[in-house]
Amino acid sequence: MPTYIDRRLNPKDKSLGNRRRFLKRAREELKRTIKEQVKTGKIADVDAEHSVPVPARDTSEPSFQPSRETGERQYVLPGNKEFTPGDRIPKPDAVGGTRSASAGAGGEAEDDFRFVLSREEVLDLFFDDLELPDMVKLSLKEAVAYKPRRAGFATSGAPTNMNIGRTMRNSYGRRIALHRPKRTEVEELAAEIERLEAEPNRHAVKQRLEALRQELERLERRRRRIPYVDPVDIRFNRFEPQPLPNANAVMFCLMDVSGSMGEREKDLAKRFFVLLHLFLKRRYDRIDIVFVRHAHEAREVDEDTFFYSTESGGTVVSTALEEMQRIIRERYPSREWNIYAAQASDGDNIAGDSEHCAAMLNSELMQLCQYYAYVEIIDERETEIFGATDNGTSLWRAYRTVADKWPNFQMTRIARPAEIYPVFRKLFARQTTAQARG
Repeated sequence: MPTYIDRRLNPKDKSLGNRRRFLKRAREELKRTIKEQVKTGKIADVDAEHSVPVPARDTSEPSFQPSRETGERQYVLPGNKEFTPGDRIPKPDAVGGTRSASAGAGGEAEDDFRFVLSREEVLDLFFDDLELPDMVKLSLKEAVAYKPRRAGFATSGAPTNMNIGRTMRNSYGRRIALHRPKRTEVEELAAEIERLEAEPNRHAVKQRLEALRQELERLERRRRRIPYVDPVDIRFNRFEPQPLPNANAVMFCLMDVSGSMGEREKDLAKRFFVLLHLFLKRRYDRIDIVFVRHAHEAREVDEDTFFYSTESGGTVVSTALEEMQRIIRERYPSREWNIYAAQASDGDNIAGDSEHCAAMLNSELMQLCQYYAYVEIIDERETEIFGATDNGTSLWRAYRTVADKWPNFQMTRIARPAEIYPVFRKLFARQTTAQARG
């Protein structure tokens, strides 16, 4: 039977094997804690390390202990100050002092500890119940663009990267150091020999002519031994990969907060916004998030107010689009920013406003946006009715006309967390040439 030995180096002060076994054993507790932190935390904090409290009862290892009911033992433990051999020590009760006290009502126990999960581990646990394929998981976590950056010179490389200036400078310095004869010296010497050979009295300059011929032969031999360009002179431009400083991006989060949007709907909307934020953060050095909530009126708010503030009233969706237009004009010109938008709603809207929303998207907003995603959150009982049809609310029917015209507009219905992925499957799909041309 073959034996496999893992000789990969561990990071400093860590054992990868032990870490994997611990994650496998405590996976359910870690998943539950991560989901609670994501649900109550900020969108921008999802893609970071998380410190997770883990109860000690979930981390205990199997161990052997001597039976308390059989056998005889006579020994004194180190540090004993109260007993001598032969004394009878009472057996502790089931509740007694061997158990550590809790930190307080509802708090963590003293023997709990905090386990730090890396960014990749957090994302794996977060995506676990969203049914994302592995290819998309890697794209969300590891998609980093690079561009080549000049980083000096190298003695080897592709011929197309040869630096002519540096090569000729090295060649010139070497030729000077080795005293390579110049071409003008050889030409002058050859001209002098030719002039002497043309004189009628060659016997008088015979000795001079012979010396010049020997000198010319010596110079030519030296020029052949010291080449004009030697392989040691050649230098190539060296390039190193540098993270690509992508343009800025802004993500608009538009959410209906009227009375029909409950905690379940807001939780599904937040998980969708988290995924979109992770996707954009991997592709842009700087990304701004703009939260716009609306009932019968729309306004820009912070994240806490966006998700957790209680507000109710009628629904006028076009107010959110108007607020988005205003913010773009004032702060995010499309020539400098890549604009993304995600809208979450249950589809309820005032009569006649849905057509107005579609007109606003067709006339201006879709020309400014790189991508616009509309998520309609429905009840689980409505999945079989509306899940596979185009029938639905007036807002859904109006947005269908926008989706038919603009390939960068996608829409879907969501009733459960596992159904969030279809929007991102469309987002990651490579567009054909016909689709790209629109």
